[in-house]
Amino acid sequence: MAALTFYTNPQSRGRIARWMLEEVGAPYDTVVLDYASSMKADDYRAINPMMKVPAIRHGDKVVTEGAAICAYLAAAFPVADLAPQPDELADYYRWLFFAAGPLEAAVTNRSMNFEPNSDQQRMAGYGHFDLAATVFDGAVARHPYIAGDRFTAADVFVGSAAMWYTQFGLLPKTEAMTGYIARLAERPAYRRAAEIDDGLIAAAQASAPATA
Repeated sequence: MAALTFYTNPQSRGRIARWMLEEVGAPYDTVVLDYASSMKADDYRAINPMMKVPAIRHGDKVVTEGAAICAYLAAAFPVADLAPQPDELADYYRWLFFAAGPLEAAVTNRSMNFEPNSDQQRMAGYGHFDLAATVFDGAVARHPYIAGDRFTAADVFVGSAAMWYTQFGLLPKTEAMTGYIARLAERPAYRRAAEIDDGLIAAAQASAPATA
């Protein structure tokens, strides 16, 4: 049994962690959960009381939240060379947490048809959607990768956000955004991870009972 256990659903943010695990290259076991039952079962609640995926267990330690998993794996497996170098630290952490915090909040609220008024914008960490989207586009335009000229673990999370949000029309497909996404999509680990998760989805659909 591998020291790493990965809890996921292939149609979830678990795809972010899968990509990061493939970048790290360490062996891991996968536990696939479904939304209706096993994700809410007591066994998984003991792993993540939020009943969300992804989560990883590394030895006796548990890490949840996609950004945290990316940062943790980069630190836990330094041989993969995905942690930031000293001159990358600022942008690495800045944009990793921007994508996990203000950007996700802005996109989620927009998708739920909530637009903060001028008073609420002062309270919201993202201000308003157009501001967050513009700042994010500027971030990916500055360098080939989010922390500079080199791919890091932050690109797994930030890049996943860029891919997901543009795919579903939640962010505009600007020239900077599409160029950034194209660079990431060429990575062998990204392709392996997508193939694994797409295979799980196809297998689940093939085994589903036929409906009239």
